[in-house]
Amino acid sequence: MGKSKSSRRWLQEHHDDRFVQRARQCGYRSRAAFKLIALDEKDRLFRPGMTVVDLGAAPGGWSQVAAERVGEGGRVVALDLLPMEPLAGVERIQGDFTEEAVLVRLEAALEGGRVDWVLSDMAPNMSGVRSVDQARAMYLVELALDLACRVLAPSGGLVVKAFQGEGFDTFLRQTRDTFHKVVIRKPEASRARSRELYLVAKGLRMG
Repeated sequence: MGKSKSSRRWLQEHHDDRFVQRARQCGYRSRAAFKLIALDEKDRLFRPGMTVVDLGAAPGGWSQVAAERVGEGGRVVALDLLPMEPLAGVERIQGDFTEEAVLVRLEAALEGGRVDWVLSDMAPNMSGVRSVDQARAMYLVELALDLACRVLAPSGGLVVKAFQGEGFDTFLRQTRDTFHKVVIRKPEASRARSRELYLVAKGLRMG
């Protein structure tokens, strides 16, 4: 059966996308790498030696950028439901982030060490029903925030993709209650029609 008009249009747009082309040229696994690069340039996220957890990591674009920035003395732990090909300087955990057993595995891998950044570019599998997809997306960002509270160092931060819609304002308030500084970003590599935004939260409030 032939491809639908919408899928053909998406493939053509993807092929023509300058960030897709740049990702190929630079050796990044996805165009999403340029979203994190832009956030790092704007908000100065990374320093050598940092420990980073990357949620929803596959195929590995964000993990690549984080590993480059933290260097050999740093650590990147990537988690995703999907398998991910090995990456230099990146430890991989495959599992469903919504399952407590997988979180236990992640925390065990950290061996009690505190984390400097929790990154989340997670998005649910889209059903096409906007209200359902929004609820699923907000559930994932709430889990990311909960993990950040569990593993971050006092000076640590969270970068999380969220979608504008029901629940976003509540989540934004929760994040501002949890961190000293929270800004909203829309990197150039984020497609204009997408409802996605990125929250960059710094300075975990303790107690």
